[in-house]
Formats: sequence, structure tokens, C-alpha cells
Amino acid sequence: MSKQFDVLVIGGGPGGYVAAIRAAQLGFKVACCESNAYADPKGEPRLGGTCLNVGCIPSKALLHTSHLFEEAGHGFAAQGISVGTPEIDVPTMIGRKNAIVNQLTGGIKGLFKKNKVTLLNGHGSFVAQGAAGWQIKVGDAIVEATQVIIATGSMARHLPGIPVDNKIICDNAGALDLDAVPKKLVIIGAGVIGLEMGSVWRRLGSEVTILEALPEFLSMADVDVAKEAAKVFVKQGLNIQLGVQIGEAKPSKKGVSIAYTDKDGKAQNLEADRLIVSVGRIPYTNGLNAEAVGLKLDERGRIDVDGQCRTNLQGVWAVGDVVSGPMLAHKAMEEGVMVAELMAGQSGHCNFDTIPWVIYTSPEIAWVGKTEQQLKADGVACKVGKIPFAANGRALGMGDTTGFVKMLSDAKTDRILGVHIIGANASELISEAVVAMEFGAASEDLARICHAHPTLSEVVHEAALACDKRPLHF
Repeated sequence: MSKQFDVLVIGGGPGGYVAAIRAAQLGFKVACCESNAYADPKGEPRLGGTCLNVGCIPSKALLHTSHLFEEAGHGFAAQGISVGTPEIDVPTMIGRKNAIVNQLTGGIKGLFKKNKVTLLNGHGSFVAQGAAGWQIKVGDAIVEATQVIIATGSMARHLPGIPVDNKIICDNAGALDLDAVPKKLVIIGAGVIGLEMGSVWRRLGSEVTILEALPEFLSMADVDVAKEAAKVFVKQGLNIQLGVQIGEAKPSKKGVSIAYTDKDGKAQNLEADRLIVSVGRIPYTNGLNAEAVGLKLDERGRIDVDGQCRTNLQGVWAVGDVVSGPMLAHKAMEEGVMVAELMAGQSGHCNFDTIPWVIYTSPEIAWVGKTEQQLKADGVACKVGKIPFAANGRALGMGDTTGFVKMLSDAKTDRILGVHIIGANASELISEAVVAMEFGAASEDLARICHAHPTLSEVVHEAALACDKRPLHF
């Protein structure tokens, strides 16, 4: 006899486990199936998906360690602190990262028990639609569920002619588990993952070259932010080459040889100890048996959904990286909550216009809403308030005045249309802008809110004042 549930979630990543927990809170009998064991010593399914296991969380752990290492070697002296020449123990760093991952993935299992979510070991595959709902094969068993939420996430995109072994040639997973600091490291792709991993290993002593196919750096960010970031990263020591055409990569005596054509059309070859391929991610629909039940995919292989994450099949939903929109863990979580609440007859909602983006380099980069170039392309007149951290007392006290806050508001209504930050703690500062935009705030609203002094948030306040050409400290 098959197991029966009100809701079955396929995939235990950020979108999946949050959807399962919220559905259980709303009174549904819920199961979540997960098959990926990652590096679990017992071979059990690891919850948390790419984000917790080989993405957001482990990369932030390495970024923090490498930041402390660089501060000890280059920043402490200016503060009057003498510690000698620091050394990095890579196995210890990786071990700390793994311990954090284990704690968080195990914590999700605890949340499942607390909320009475049944964890099933196995990959979910559609069988048929029956009288009681959908029949899904999970491992060797058949599960029946009235509603199904697909949250299978994404996988690293690889390039032809460049075989990834996650030892010498790595994707995002292998980049997190290098056993030593490579003397020379090449990264293909100057996106979020490429810049973050490049920052980690550069700080620890690698000579890092980043090869990017696009002619512009960080084209998805605001143009002013992209220009500032390029200037800062080059000064830090990242060798960023734009407009290149990648050829093939093959093992060599030193490690790996990478052939490419530079922006001027000249053939080039780089020798490196390690290569990281970071050219985006693709939706993961393998094994779903989508064709057998008529589940519709779009032209990019994503599951086709409406604005509320409904698929073309009755009672089947999809969230996260496997559908359209930015591949961000927090976006997937919001979609998971929305779907659970819609299933319960509530007014679930996800505002895709106020989803923040963050790049955890140093300085951090964060933004929400439209960029200035997008507004110009759309013919929207806007006011610009831009204030550097160099004018901020807290930033000066911290010894990090890099970057600025840039606020864009509608020229007629003053409603905030976008906020772009490059600087220390940008990942935290952007939340104020998200809240403001979610409530439809004008720049004047933020300008008239008292901000604690001295704080970095005062730069957001000054940027709001600058939209009306009345900053007080710059």
C-alpha cells in the first residue's frame, strides 16, 4: 500500500524545505523527498540543497576565514596591531566550513521533526495522476499526494571541451574543497560565484586570473557599481579579462592548460595549478519523468509556471532555481511560503521586484530594484542620490571607506525605484531598502527617518537626502 500525503515536496533545498515546513504549519500532512547525499558519511539524504551544502553557506565560511587572513596580513598594522606573518592551514579552514554545513543541514532535519514533516529518502519521479492525486515514485516506493511541489533546484553548467573532475578542474562544489592554496588559479566566469571564489583564494595567496566572455564587467549590476567594483578588484590583485572566447582545457605538467582567444582576437594560453568553471547554473529536471505526465518546460529547460508558481498540471507547483527568475536561495524560500499559503486558501504573495541581490566580496555588493541603465532604457526619469562611505564616521573608524550608496527615485512621485550599495556590510544595509520599497516608500520617507549615529546606515540616509539635493554630511 502506498504512503499518502496531502503534500509531497520533491527536493530538500531552500525552496523545498521551507515549503514543506510552512505547509505543515498550515495543517497539511507533508512529506519531502531528497536523494542527494553530497558528502554525508552515512549516505543519508542531505537537506539544504546546493545552498547549504556546496553553495551559499560554505562559500561564506571560506570568505570569512580568508577575510580574517588578509586583515591579519595587511590590515592589522594600520590599527597598531602586530601579529607577524600569518599562515593558513587549509585543511582546518575546510574542516570548519564542513562543520558549519553539518550543523545547518542537521538542523533542518530537526525542524522537520518539530513540524512533523516526513523525510523520504529517494528522488521523486512522476508516475501518473490517480483518483487521490499524484502518484510519485520515491526510491522503490510509490507515494500518493494531493499536491506536489517541485523544488529540484539547479546544477552547475559545464563547458564543452573542459571536463570537470573537481580535483584539477572544478565547478562550484570542487572550488570549496581545494586541499591547498593553488599558486596559480584561473576562473572562467566573472559572475557572483567566480568573484567570490576568486576573492577567497586570492586573499590566501593565489595568483588569480578571471576569464569572462561578456565584454562588460558585472553587466547585471548598476553601471556605477560595476565600474567601482572593477577598479577595486583589479587594485586588490584580481586579473580580470573581458570579452574572451574559451577554447579547451586539458591536464598539463603544472596542472591545467587553458586555451582562449582574448578580446583582440589573439590566441592565448594559460598554465594554472587549478581551474574553476563558474559559468552559471541550469535547472535540474533529471528524473522527474516530466514528459510522461505532460509537465510543461520552457525553452530554457525550466518548469513553466505562472506568477504564483503553478505549473500546467492541476495540483502541481514548482519553486526555486528550477523555474524562471533569479537563482537565489531567498527567492526560492519566498516562493515556497507563497505556494504553501496558496494551497491553504490564503493570499500567498512574492514580490519579485523587491528581491535583493548580494555578492559577498570585499567590498560587498548589494542591490534591489532597477539599475540606472534599466530606467533609462525604459524611459523612466529618475532622481539620483549617491553618497560615498568616505564621508561616514563609522566607516572611517572601521578603516574601510570603499564604495558608496546610490539611490534612484522616480522624478515625479519620488518613489524609490532602486538602491545599489558597494561597501562594507552592504548585504545587511540593503534590507532597509527592501523594506522601504516593499511599502512603496519615497526617498523622502527614508530621508525623514532618524538613523543611529555613528552607523554605516547613515550613508543610506544621506543618499535619500541627496535625491532631493540636500545631504547634510557630504
